[in-house]
Amino acid sequence: MRREIHYSWEYNLEASPEKLWSFVADTNRFNRDTGVPSVDVATGKQARLQNARRRLRLSIYGMAVEWEEQPFEWVRPVRFGVVRTYTKGPMAQLRALAELTPLPDGGTKLKYSVWARPKSLLGAIVIPLQLKLVSAGRFARAFREYDRIASVETLAPATESRVELSAPALARSRITREKLLSEGAESSIVDRLIDFAQSSDELSVTHMRPYELADDWKVSRRAVLETCLRATRAGLLDLQWDLLCPLCRGVKETGGSLRDISSQIHCEICRIDATVNFDRYVEVTFRPNALLRRLETQEFCMGSPQRTPHVVAQQLLPAHTNRTLTMPLEPGRYRLRALELAGGQDVTVSHDANESATIRISPAGWPNEVLRLSTEALLYIENTTEAEQLFILERLAWSDQAVTAAEVTALQVFRDLFSSEALRSGQQISVGTMTVLFTDLRNSTRMYREIGDATAFGRVMNHFDVLKQAIAAEEGALVKTIGDAVMAVFREPENALRAMLKAQQILAAPPDGSPALILKAGLHTGPCIAVTLNDRLDYFGSTVNMAARLEGLSTGNDVIISRPVYEDPQVREMIDSPEGELAAERFEIPLKGFDQEQFELWRIGRR
Repeated sequence: MRREIHYSWEYNLEASPEKLWSFVADTNRFNRDTGVPSVDVATGKQARLQNARRRLRLSIYGMAVEWEEQPFEWVRPVRFGVVRTYTKGPMAQLRALAELTPLPDGGTKLKYSVWARPKSLLGAIVIPLQLKLVSAGRFARAFREYDRIASVETLAPATESRVELSAPALARSRITREKLLSEGAESSIVDRLIDFAQSSDELSVTHMRPYELADDWKVSRRAVLETCLRATRAGLLDLQWDLLCPLCRGVKETGGSLRDISSQIHCEICRIDATVNFDRYVEVTFRPNALLRRLETQEFCMGSPQRTPHVVAQQLLPAHTNRTLTMPLEPGRYRLRALELAGGQDVTVSHDANESATIRISPAGWPNEVLRLSTEALLYIENTTEAEQLFILERLAWSDQAVTAAEVTALQVFRDLFSSEALRSGQQISVGTMTVLFTDLRNSTRMYREIGDATAFGRVMNHFDVLKQAIAAEEGALVKTIGDAVMAVFREPENALRAMLKAQQILAAPPDGSPALILKAGLHTGPCIAVTLNDRLDYFGSTVNMAARLEGLSTGNDVIISRPVYEDPQVREMIDSPEGELAAERFEIPLKGFDQEQFELWRIGRR
């Protein structure tokens, strides 16, 4: 066995470890930026390896290289590392470790170390030359660039040189820009979106996240999302439905249409099958349309820590070993689990909890009690099982920068622009908790009889316009009309109640001086199922059935709401506000189709 070669480089950087982490720990980007060729999964061997190990391969200088890669180990934002054992090529083993230490006066000392064991004489000659003469300079340039970007808090590195676009692509961009501006989009957002889609590197534009862009640009999230949707309709972008694993949260499938989405998903790494949920496991992202820019999606590192940013610590412990971790944690809820063991342990982090704790994992499973840790915790982990275990400490909260399928399909602008988007026939997918609205005009039959069909029909159509505007203004979506009635959905009960009170007010005193219309309305909040009905995306379930019953109890001068709506904190704040003008009257009544159960309801009206 040849002697191991060791090199270590240190850099004093201006950004803090927390800000640097998302760039430095993105080893997929780092490998690309430092000249590592793209990698592929090696074929023809055992497909499933223990604890997320992978068999990978690449070609460099015309030489085939293959290796088995252990899962990355890390403690965010302190350190990360990986071990690779080679079966082909001049190297026998490679170990890499990055350590981020805060400096006393601010900034970070980044230490990057590599240990390489050559397999042959060729390796003993080539590896030091590669590391000293080529890799060292590339490492320094990459880390300095990440420090510059992290210091100004921009979204992601752009390409070193702008992407060369064809004349037709540039013309398409100009035409799309004018179209978006004519539809009312903000010029500053349109210009930044087009520039990002044209000039950012492929890793940044393959899955563009509207809320992430909005936060980076410090503009309205809703405005960026709507601009992306309109840009898709105009042919500048493509919309993607990314199906995520509920555990590792990695993208397992990507569809260009709702019809491409399956109700079941499988994750080979986590070894689970899961039922798709629009509220969490399907994210809407965008990428440049192929007529604007062709992307060649390549992978440069399969196990990058930044692929699972919700995992704050991952450690691989052999059987009957232990490890002590010092971890800076944010307050919140976490879960400690092991990839090869069922179950896990809930963890709560707060400022005044335990500063140290011990976890012993035995074949019997996990402790039942909740582990309480402080924000600067010392965690002692002991693996008492007969097998190696990959321990994972992950935040339970999902990123609020993700645009979920449940959210986007409940927006009026999506319904208007993508009316043909629907699930495949017979598919049923949960969309989580929604607020469902049903309305109807009071005495509409008498109105048709008194003023004639044509005039009455025109007034009904005008009332639909008022409703649609009020619903869209509160981030809801009109699902369908049924005669004179409307069904709509909202993500938040407060928005639904505000939209209906506004619509009732407008219809009761039309600005054009036409006779008043009286609108009955009912709201209920609860879990819903998305389906395709009459070639359109629709919703059904007991929540929808109950909301339909409530509308009939309204007099037209009020909105009937269920207990879940009434108990929403924002709704209660609206009702109880001393400056408000709302009155709430509680009553109980059985509802048809619900086994004559007594329901607690509230009649909300203006004083």
